[in-house]
Amino acid sequence: MRKISILAGLFAALLLNTAAFAAVKEGLPPGEGDARARLNGTPRHGEWVTVDAGAGDSVDTWIVYPERSGGAPVVIVVHEIFGLTDWIRAVADQLAAEGFIAVAPDFLSGKGPGGKGSSSVDGDAARGLVRALGWDEIVRRLDAVAEYAVSLPSAVRSYGVVGFCWGGMVSFAYAAEQPSLGASVVYYGTSPATEKLAGVRAPVLGLYGGDDNRVNATIGPAEAEMKRLGKRYEYEIYDGAGHAFLRAQDAREGSNLRATEKAWPRMVRFLRAELGS
Repeated sequence: MRKISILAGLFAALLLNTAAFAAVKEGLPPGEGDARARLNGTPRHGEWVTVDAGAGDSVDTWIVYPERSGGAPVVIVVHEIFGLTDWIRAVADQLAAEGFIAVAPDFLSGKGPGGKGSSSVDGDAARGLVRALGWDEIVRRLDAVAEYAVSLPSAVRSYGVVGFCWGGMVSFAYAAEQPSLGASVVYYGTSPATEKLAGVRAPVLGLYGGDDNRVNATIGPAEAEMKRLGKRYEYEIYDGAGHAFLRAQDAREGSNLRATEKAWPRMVRFLRAELGS
């Protein structure tokens, strides 16, 4: 009987720990391996739209709507160098769960075989196509997607941008291009050259893994120049976490997950403060 009682207690503790872990994960975007399950199980409405980007160009864009009674601010989600993946779409879903209209453009729209986008190429091909994108084209597409999104009947005219790796670099650089941008969040993306920072109007939040010096070596010069210019650039570096920690949450013996648990709520607070809740 005593053995049964001990086993029952251990089983109950395991259930409690599992439930606690699930509760923590519930307020976070999924890791890469759980992205498809999140998309299949979400209660939120997501849809594909095609946005006219001018110059005979269009951008396939994934939009997820929050469940709320009033208008919502917009967050543009800029994908990694791998193109618009299920994981990025799942991140957009979590942003919608936080109360934002999440808009994830596919910057490989029209670049793949047969004029298709990210879904038509593998990771290696996506990297090559992303590296070939021109900066003027990226900005034009971002401007078009932003205008489309803030003009939606359920949106307010307040928007920010969040980017990951390549998208983090784009997010910071776009803050120097678009004066109407309300907030920029950089997940482990390199900072712009210091001479580009004078155009930044929006506050910038950077979120970085501690073991990612290729990216982190660009923080100091950007911080010094943003301070000199009187502009807001705040950041956090998470010890032990690597590059792409938000996607690879199960890597690095828990350090990436711990970074995610700190970075995601930090970002949500920042966006709500700057864009409105």
